[in-house]
Amino acid sequence: MLKELAIENLAVISAAQIPLEQGFNAFTGETGAGKSILIHGIQAVLGQRTSKDLVRTGCKKAVITAQFSPLSDETRAVLAEYGQDTADDELLLTREISADGGSIGKVNGKPAAAAMLRALGETLVNIHGQHDNQILLRPERHLEVLDRFGDDSSLLTEYQKEFHDLQACARTLNQLKKTEQEKMLRLQALRETITEIGELDPQPQEDRLLDEQYHAAARAEDNAEAASSVCRMLTDGEENISDAIAAACEQLGRLASAAPEAEALHERLKALNIELRDIADEVGSLTDGMLSPAEFQKLSDRRNAVNSMAVHYHTDADGLRQIYADALQEIAAIETDSDRLHRLTDERTERLHRVTALARQLTAHRQTLAETFSRRVGEELAYLNMPRVQLSVALTQGKLTPSGMDRAEFLISANPGEPPKPIAQIASGGELSRMMLALKAVLAERDAIPTLIFDEIDTGVSGKAAQKIGLKLRELSLHHQVICVTHLAQLATQANHHLLIEKHSTDTATNTEVTVLNRSQRIEEIARIMGGDDRSELLLKTAEAALDAASGKEERNAAGS
Repeated sequence: MLKELAIENLAVISAAQIPLEQGFNAFTGETGAGKSILIHGIQAVLGQRTSKDLVRTGCKKAVITAQFSPLSDETRAVLAEYGQDTADDELLLTREISADGGSIGKVNGKPAAAAMLRALGETLVNIHGQHDNQILLRPERHLEVLDRFGDDSSLLTEYQKEFHDLQACARTLNQLKKTEQEKMLRLQALRETITEIGELDPQPQEDRLLDEQYHAAARAEDNAEAASSVCRMLTDGEENISDAIAAACEQLGRLASAAPEAEALHERLKALNIELRDIADEVGSLTDGMLSPAEFQKLSDRRNAVNSMAVHYHTDADGLRQIYADALQEIAAIETDSDRLHRLTDERTERLHRVTALARQLTAHRQTLAETFSRRVGEELAYLNMPRVQLSVALTQGKLTPSGMDRAEFLISANPGEPPKPIAQIASGGELSRMMLALKAVLAERDAIPTLIFDEIDTGVSGKAAQKIGLKLRELSLHHQVICVTHLAQLATQANHHLLIEKHSTDTATNTEVTVLNRSQRIEEIARIMGGDDRSELLLKTAEAALDAASGKEERNAAGS
């Protein structure tokens, strides 16, 4: 529970140390005394949005500190989640609001983000202000209220997990479908690449090797032409050297019969002709192993094909091989994605069936819950002097959402026999306050939050209805700490702990003080609430009687329990 609230330089409060007790704590005071500032302070220390306008004029910062003890298991779990020590059974939350607009949060003296303060606050305090009555006027919030009434949230938790998984699966599936057309076009291009490079089948560094072979073969072609020319001149053709020497040798042989000295020349010329033919044979052998024209053309065609494809893909032979390998890998990945698309489609169908089945279970559970909820709220409304008002829950089904397939709306029938209608069409401000209190009372039965704060829950009510609200708040305080800001004596008399908020003004400053009232001071304050500043003896006695009556009822309740 909230044991103490300390405030420094918050609006009209320069300094206040406010002790609070278990049970029912009531704050009263004149209109404008600063009661709402207390609520702002509590909201700030619980991590809600703040404003630099809350800082007291002329001060550098406002500081709000709240001490809680003992701590619930839920609070300890949040502390553990944020890595905080949970050994002590006390918690100190601090919020500093700077005049320049910044703020600093602390948990047990250590800096903490506002998110951590909010997470802790959700386990510590539930604040009901006048604006909370709007929950009754907003059907989109009614399903949330109904679910809070349920004492077992496991089905909703399971549904929400399955729904989240279904959404994740659907998002992935939609993304795959969006890119499927692009992938099909890409797959076609890759297959064309595979076909043309595969048909070419380039070998490692083949472009370089083909260039070397081509240029070597081209040079060999030139050499073969020269060798052929030499052979033609030596031994081939109509006017080759060998035939001319042979003819000369024949003529020299005839001459040798007439001139014996020519015989030696004849022999020498014969030897020369033999040498020439031998040289011609060796020159001819130089062209052995050279490519034939057909072979050379084949080499040239292969070289052109490899180089042309390399230019087309802006790479070389090794690059073509890599492109081919990459294309095969990408095709495999695309085909895998296609298989994944089919698997995800089947998975989404299965998940949809599971989520739908859970949603139907949730609907059945809520229908049973709605009957109990309506009955309990009706009992509370009867207690709060609204016996003819009956609340019902209209459950309709639609598409699947994170909350299920249900839409809930609270309807009320103001009188027996009248058809239920939306609350906004029937309820007045005072009725809304009592209806909200009825909801709070019903939810408090299942709620583990230790502290309930009500800011002017009595707006728009008076007389017996106000007395019933006071009794209901006291009843709630048996299981929760209740803090209530009120302007009605019927509520103030029911409190176990009464605090007065007073504003004092001078020519230079205004300050609000918070005082814990003793019995005589309570009588004075209750008389003021009943009749204003003119507190007659009769009014004081009436106030004392009302306080005694409430105290006596408390003693009887305690004895009965």
